[in-house]
Amino acid sequence: MNIAIIGTGYVGLVTGTCFADMGMNVTCVDNNTAKIDSLKEGVIPIYEPGLAPLVQKNYEAGRLSFSTSLQEGVAKAEAIFIAVNTPPDEDGSADLSHVLAVAREIGETITGYTLVVTKSTVPVGTAELVKAEVRKSLDARGLQHVDFDMAANPEFLKEGAAIKDFMSPDRVVVGVESDRASRIMKRIYRPFLIASDRLLVTDIPSAEMIKYAANAMLATRISFMNDIANLCDLVGANVEMVRKGIGSDARIGTKFLYPGCGYGGSCFPKDVKAIISTARQHGYDMRVLRAVEEVNEAQKHLLFHKLMAHFGGSAQGITVALWGLAFKPETDDMRQAPALVLIENLLSAGANVRVYDPVAMNECRRLVGDKVHYADNIYDAAKGADAIMLVTEWKEFRMPSWSAVLAGMHPAGPDMAPPPVFDGRNIYDRTELGAAGFSYYGLGK
Repeated sequence: MNIAIIGTGYVGLVTGTCFADMGMNVTCVDNNTAKIDSLKEGVIPIYEPGLAPLVQKNYEAGRLSFSTSLQEGVAKAEAIFIAVNTPPDEDGSADLSHVLAVAREIGETITGYTLVVTKSTVPVGTAELVKAEVRKSLDARGLQHVDFDMAANPEFLKEGAAIKDFMSPDRVVVGVESDRASRIMKRIYRPFLIASDRLLVTDIPSAEMIKYAANAMLATRISFMNDIANLCDLVGANVEMVRKGIGSDARIGTKFLYPGCGYGGSCFPKDVKAIISTARQHGYDMRVLRAVEEVNEAQKHLLFHKLMAHFGGSAQGITVALWGLAFKPETDDMRQAPALVLIENLLSAGANVRVYDPVAMNECRRLVGDKVHYADNIYDAAKGADAIMLVTEWKEFRMPSWSAVLAGMHPAGPDMAPPPVFDGRNIYDRTELGAAGFSYYGLGK
């Protein structure tokens, strides 16, 4: 089966590679010549565990190819997946300019029946807009007789576990407008669902809404738990006990109930804004999600406020070590990352900032420049530091040698409290750190 993927970003590259690994012939198309040249040379533009060897294997086998020509990519394609970026506009709505530009080019290229699939995260109604653009281009060519179908196929990939999520999905959502489109999509996903058929076929608007609703619900759970953690701090409760207590209720469950210093990344912030914007366009106010967004933005400043309180309201001249920069482990993605907010707060307050992350250092250099010191490891980051902030819960941060960390830090004076560790992900033990000579600040405990 021949498939074209338009866009070689996170979603497009993972999707195309996994399709190829199941034996399909896949052409990934992108108008970024440098990126396509790099992919042909085996250089992967994103960090995702397991992706690089899978790309290399399928490229060498001839099942996966890369091109800057959409015409070349779709020439023999039975299905075209649109997986280009949909960044938020200033009002929070999804910018569909890239999606619609691809739709026009598809209409300028196809000559026979094709299934056009929106894989990008797009608001309800996008498939109709894409369909109109494709039809307009076909009509302009005098090809009114050429038929095509639309489908919506939202992705549910977790950064850091995308290959596993795609190869063994907990569900595949497909929105279609015809039986023919349904048959093609079922054929495409059959290899991934042999062990467990979890294909959900819906109408297109429902499929488009499912993606946003799922991410909005997960974001809501995170902000809810952060709100609870902040209240626990005020009333003397332990949020870890509270989390276990409510998570043991089968109606609630345990997932996404971990307090932290705010969610980030490419999905939750963007999708929450987009669904709020969609509702606004239809005259409806998503009050719960506006609160979710408000809580999350405030949460990104929480560690800074705790640090300022510890140091008597001033951070001028102190040195702070940030452990973790990516918005979550197993990725180099710093989009909307809490670390960026903390860096800005600390620098504005006159602090010196030393940072370390296992994979996101280059991304931080691109975004922040030379405003911070880039350390070689967590111990180097702690050299001369007056305080440590754990921002991303990478595995290598979970059991450091606290004696080695303390030995490298700026020594506290006799009248000063032990150096503080601000645990933005609640992965450390207060008693252990106290015995090691630190002051400990967690969330909600």
